[in-house]
Amino acid sequence: MSQKQRKGREPLIRMVKRDDLSTRRAWCYRGIAFVLALITGGLLILALGHNPFSVYRDMVVGAWGSATVIRETIKLTVPLLITSLALALAFKMQFWNIGGEGQIMVGAMAAGLFGFFAAEIFSTPVLIGLMLVAGMIAGGIYGLIPAFFKAKWNTNETLFTLMLNYVALAFLKFLMNGPWKAPGSSFPKMPMLVPGGRLEQVLGVHWGWILALVLVVVAWFYFNKTKQGYEVTVVGKSQDTARYAGINVKRVIMRTMFISGALCGLVGMLQFAGADYTITEGITGGVGFTAIMVAWLAKMNPYGMVVVSVFIAMLERGSNTIQTIYKIPASASDLLIGIILFFMLGCEFFIRYRIVVRGRGPRSREEAGHA
Repeated sequence: MSQKQRKGREPLIRMVKRDDLSTRRAWCYRGIAFVLALITGGLLILALGHNPFSVYRDMVVGAWGSATVIRETIKLTVPLLITSLALALAFKMQFWNIGGEGQIMVGAMAAGLFGFFAAEIFSTPVLIGLMLVAGMIAGGIYGLIPAFFKAKWNTNETLFTLMLNYVALAFLKFLMNGPWKAPGSSFPKMPMLVPGGRLEQVLGVHWGWILALVLVVVAWFYFNKTKQGYEVTVVGKSQDTARYAGINVKRVIMRTMFISGALCGLVGMLQFAGADYTITEGITGGVGFTAIMVAWLAKMNPYGMVVVSVFIAMLERGSNTIQTIYKIPASASDLLIGIILFFMLGCEFFIRYRIVVRGRGPRSREEAGHA
């Protein structure tokens, strides 16, 4: 094939996967992306009439400047970290669990069943144990539903799990407006959890932060040192290879999604009993979607998820501070966070791939053979 004919068949611009990028250079790309994000965000801040250096400084101070705000930042980190661990379990086997929000809500409602109606029956340790188990089982079953349909009929798990979010939200609204509506309330809301059902605090934050760190270690061990973790990885790479190796793919899918949903249900219980003390439409705080970014930015590494979760929690907490100090609208503050995350996610694309213009990039092996 002539060079002219070959060029005619090539797209003008194409993406080529990188296979020779060093770790050092990859981190350089990430550093450049972070600087560009700060510069772009700084232009937005300038357009709003503020000093970018002062705003960035106050964002950091707003997240780490005192013991009180540090505790608030950690409270934001805990649900984000545990949810990202849960989603990473599913993502590693190429099961796109977008239903973290619904699984968290279901876990909170299951915990609320005991917290609202059995608080006077059981002692505090037993009550909290029942809420924890109920939240995890409910979240696990809710995650098992799309896994069963995927394993049985190969349904699209992305749409299935996404739609289940809205089912859980609709049921939560039903409870708020009816059976679980706070007595005497003139608008839809659930009652407050009694003090006996609330989680004890350790260093000013409910003990869920300790559990989150334990789960990070357990998740790393599960991914890297157990047979089940190995099966998850093999299924994610190729289901045909997994079947050839004697792995029961359907069982792996259902087992893993039950664990993923159970961890999300645990988040719902922790938010209910450790942070909000009631159940509202906003109990998830959007972590079911934000955790997707955490898992991908950390490359499914549990220890990396700790760093990314803390970073995003810092951005969210800092954005609340600058809204108060500089009277920056919430939408502009969210846009600033979005700019930073956009650059960080975008740089991962350029670490994995490079853009090649027609006639300037390396030819494929097939093309080289015809040349």
